[in-house]
Amino acid sequence: MSDFSRNEPRIIAVANQKGGVGKTTTAINLAAALVEIGMKVLVVDLDPQGNASTGLGVVDEARELTSYDLLLSDGNLSEMVQSAGIEGLFIIPANVDLSSADMEMAKVERRSYLLKQALRQDAMAAYGLDYILIDCPPSLNLLTVNAMVAANSVLVPLQSEFFALEGLSQLLMTIREVRASANPDLRVEGVVLTMYDKRNNLSQQVEADARANLGDLVFRTKIPRNVRISEAPSYAIPVLNYDTNSTGARAYRALAAELVRNHESVAA
Repeated sequence: MSDFSRNEPRIIAVANQKGGVGKTTTAINLAAALVEIGMKVLVVDLDPQGNASTGLGVVDEARELTSYDLLLSDGNLSEMVQSAGIEGLFIIPANVDLSSADMEMAKVERRSYLLKQALRQDAMAAYGLDYILIDCPPSLNLLTVNAMVAANSVLVPLQSEFFALEGLSQLLMTIREVRASANPDLRVEGVVLTMYDKRNNLSQQVEADARANLGDLVFRTKIPRNVRISEAPSYAIPVLNYDTNSTGARAYRALAAELVRNHESVAA
């Protein structure tokens, strides 16, 4: 029997050990797109760089309690969860304190289960969440393993560039290992192509290779290379709020709709 109740939020780890693939951008904007269609969403920033926190408007001074505390302290959840300035969208921010979390967690019993326990505490129910998106660090470290143990599924952003598929096998192997050892219900939510340029032969080749190798795991929606997506973080808001009619905003709305349709078809 699944460990996850349908009354609980669906937890998705957004992960890729390669940096610069649009991981944080996807976590932020997918969350905003889900909220736009009526969902309540929590983003857990699990990257010591704290880019998801910055991108959702959480200034450094407001990061007194962070995902580090979520993992390694008995702090009050309500003091960690912050509004992201958009109704229905919440964030647990991160800062550089998280850099030492791997070493701290190494001393703790059942260290791979810390995030799972934290996200399933009774106090979480008060937020009435539909989704929790975990923005993982760009590495396959203990933080990423914690995210996979806590999650229902893993969403993999894949940049449309040369060598894109290299390294993906290592990520999929880590998912298989977590499934075998700690979370048998974990599945691959899907692979989403990012920074896609339909005029570029290389983007088209990466898409063809990805679909040939991964089949239906690749989302139909592609996230384009779009200047508005790149500009939005400097204004500390999702692209859906920065330029609601941009091709980037429309793509993330399409991704959210595809994600929800997939979940509804599985539930049916």
